[in-house]
Amino acid sequence: MSESIIQIQHLCKTFGGRDETVRALEDISLDIRQGEIFGIIGLSGAGKSTLVRCLNLLERPTSGKVIVDGKDMTALSERELRLQRRKITMIFQGFNLLMQRTCLKNVCFPMEISGVPRGQAEERARELLELVGLADKAGAYPAQLSGGQKQRVAVARALATNPKVLLCDEATSALDPTTTASILKLLRDLNAKLGVTLVVITHQMSVIEEVCSRVAILDGGVVAELGPVQDIFSNPSTDAARRLVYPGGASISQYPTGTHAARVSFNGGTVNQPLIASLAIDCGVKVSILGADTRSVGGKATGTMLLSLPDDPGEATKALNYIRSQPYITVEEVEYHG
Repeated sequence: MSESIIQIQHLCKTFGGRDETVRALEDISLDIRQGEIFGIIGLSGAGKSTLVRCLNLLERPTSGKVIVDGKDMTALSERELRLQRRKITMIFQGFNLLMQRTCLKNVCFPMEISGVPRGQAEERARELLELVGLADKAGAYPAQLSGGQKQRVAVARALATNPKVLLCDEATSALDPTTTASILKLLRDLNAKLGVTLVVITHQMSVIEEVCSRVAILDGGVVAELGPVQDIFSNPSTDAARRLVYPGGASISQYPTGTHAARVSFNGGTVNQPLIASLAIDCGVKVSILGADTRSVGGKATGTMLLSLPDDPGEATKALNYIRSQPYITVEEVEYHG
């Protein structure tokens, strides 16, 4: 297992004064491994933007530690912090390019600030523009580029200081699906070629599924769920994860008080597994589908389904036991009490 490049230890962040205090982050602890693509996801207000700003100390935590490449960011002087930030750069949803500078000069900018000689900076910038597929756009200005091209320039600029970590803060949210796919492919390729660790901050589970190996789900400023993407995607164990992974799935709270149901998760079996029909034929138990959000991923069934259970306890138990006996399926008994 790779060693950690980022360690977040009991991080808390509060805003406000004596009269009103908002806890944006509460006791966050995460380890991000060298060379992995790690996802941080949450709905609006979950705390993910605050967390990413705490990673490079653009926002100073109220308490806790952020350790990057062995150094506690919270304990560094301003000068030491500026040097350490070169190891953890960021790309944004809005690109943040300097409109009066060419692509080449935009990529040169962080090297100029670092005191790199002009000739050396330009040589490095041209290499990076070629790496992101824009060697022919060195003399173009941002206004002459598409959204995807602007983001590629932003990626090249973020790589100019040879960082060990690249923070991608909603980096594809302003892009169309085709361009998003091309940027995600670029990020995967850079991760493979350069070994740079990627931290992907997003509200889109499709982005996490496409590129990340592990994910932390934030909800209300806390880590609701953490683990390999495939595990969480196939069998989310918290309400926060279910809302993100299967936003179209039915909620038991939509139904009358006393509704007795089973939440079934499909964890990679074949897509033609006839669960409902088999339940009726093999057990003689009939159930109805209250809601479902399932899909085929690589020919495998993933998703969830909410099934009504019979009022008779014996029949309900028979149905649950049968479902539990099926491969690649897990089930949770739920009841709405109002």
